[in-house]
Amino acid sequence: MAAPLGARVRAFAVALVALAAATSAVLWGGGATGAGGSAGARDWGVDLGIGDGAGEGRGGGAGVGEGRGGGIDDGAGSGADTGGVSGIDIGTGGALGDIGAGAGSGSGVGVGVAPVEPDVSFWVDPDSGAARQAAEWRRAGRVADALLMDRIASRAQAEWLAGPAPRAVVEARTTAAAREGRTAVLVAYYIPHRDCGSHSDGGARSATEYREWIDEFAVGLGERGAYVIVEPDAVAQAIAGCDRVAPAERYALLAYAVDRLERQPNTRVYLDAGNSAWHPDPHRLVGPLTRAGVARADGFALNVSNFQTDAASSTYGSELSGALGGKHFVIDSSRNGNGPHTGTESWCNPPGRALGVAPTTVTGAPLIDAYLWVKRPGESDGICRGGPPAGQWWPSYALELARNARG
Repeated sequence: MAAPLGARVRAFAVALVALAAATSAVLWGGGATGAGGSAGARDWGVDLGIGDGAGEGRGGGAGVGEGRGGGIDDGAGSGADTGGVSGIDIGTGGALGDIGAGAGSGSGVGVGVAPVEPDVSFWVDPDSGAARQAAEWRRAGRVADALLMDRIASRAQAEWLAGPAPRAVVEARTTAAAREGRTAVLVAYYIPHRDCGSHSDGGARSATEYREWIDEFAVGLGERGAYVIVEPDAVAQAIAGCDRVAPAERYALLAYAVDRLERQPNTRVYLDAGNSAWHPDPHRLVGPLTRAGVARADGFALNVSNFQTDAASSTYGSELSGALGGKHFVIDSSRNGNGPHTGTESWCNPPGRALGVAPTTVTGAPLIDAYLWVKRPGESDGICRGGPPAGQWWPSYALELARNARG
């Protein structure tokens, strides 16, 4: 009797991996996984998603795995394996294509299992700091470092709107994403007295200026799709007692932002709720988030620019969600691959950190709408540990994050 089809596909995958070991790095190099790959092994573009659920892969492909793991993904393809039935898909972008969801951009060969939940394909900026750095290092002959930098450059990262006149940038990013059939991820970061005078000081000079800024942001969105994270740290900071912040005014401004942005079709709005280590009891955020309009948002965001594990954020978020009537949430997984630093200033350019789960909406958890790279990996948290000012590109730190990534 012939072996079951699933076993034959698994054997084929193992054979391909063996082939990879004997093949020149030129063939396999440069491969961060595409959207159909798992969040597990990514080294040299070989992604064998033999996992059984959220433990090994949260990418979009059913592939070789038994759960949500990806398949074999050369990483240079379009990563458009988003739906359909599991199968062998010869991708458009690489020498070996990938084994992932059968409805990808290549010629899918279905194997007759249940359809896989489609992923949202987030827009990848081709001119990000990581992309420019990878290109520079290739020109300089630093090929190995460039390949590591591709692990960041090939992933969708949020665009932070942190200065005046946001409309043009919002419009440009959402238009570029729409042209590719993708979704932009944006951060509204202009609340008065943001960061309470610390590393990321700035923002609007008055409540009136902030409302006008939000109006302009919303006009830039138009009817194009976007995920918008509203004001990282704003609620948690007000609870912590920043003496520059009048909580009632801040919550009113946040509620205005939520309501105005939610009026834009195809926009999903997530109000920031800090992280699981800042206010360990999530019930402290219930009243403030409610006053800030979370009931009218699509949900809340956790771990933005922080390093708490997905497991910690999931537990924290689930408890907070229960107290908010079942609100959904998103998690920033950009730099939490090794969890939080245990030393001092654990939030500011901590050493030894790593990239986390790649951006995806296929999370395996009903309350978690997406894992996102909200903080752009490689951009400094501030002038600590030798870093440049907050938000500036820091290639050596980016390289460390990519080098420490698991797989």
